[in-house]
Amino acid sequence: MASSCTLKTITDPVRRRLGTAVLVGLIAGIFSAIVKFGWEIPFPPRTPERNATNPPQALWEMLGMSHETSHATYSYLGNELPYWSFVIHFGFAIFFAIAYCVIAEYWPAIKLWQGAAVGIVLYIAFHVVIMPAMGIVPAPWNQPFGEHFSESFGHIVWMWSIEIVRRDLRNRITHEPDAEVPLERASVR
Repeated sequence: MASSCTLKTITDPVRRRLGTAVLVGLIAGIFSAIVKFGWEIPFPPRTPERNATNPPQALWEMLGMSHETSHATYSYLGNELPYWSFVIHFGFAIFFAIAYCVIAEYWPAIKLWQGAAVGIVLYIAFHVVIMPAMGIVPAPWNQPFGEHFSESFGHIVWMWSIEIVRRDLRNRITHEPDAEVPLERASVR
């Protein structure tokens, strides 16, 4: 019996594995934050001048943190690294990875294009609408093309890495396919 997954498909509650989704989301969030850092090495999202106070630091300052604290660093192998920026970076990745993994248990359409669609939506929501509206980054038309390129494709790769980890670990832990896949269709390997 074949079934098709549509935008309206909601999974059977018996097949949902929410505890597993949270655990997998935590792992996928940590992994994906590192993937996003890796993306930003060859494609830095900001000019050095704009990165003097990066968006996470600007957000902390907007919330009342002093400039000195928001720019505090730790040293690793002689590199000064901004740990408050990393708190936002990892927190954002973990929050959205857990949310994505839990939502995927209910609504499989979130996995459209292996998570890339969610990456595009989050890029637009945060880098085109929310952060410019808050004054954390310039208006989209005042950002260089390279920033849009880095952030848009970076978000696609970031969400794709979450989906890869989600699917693999969920299926390994549960020994079942995703909740929308009928068990009788699952192949035994």
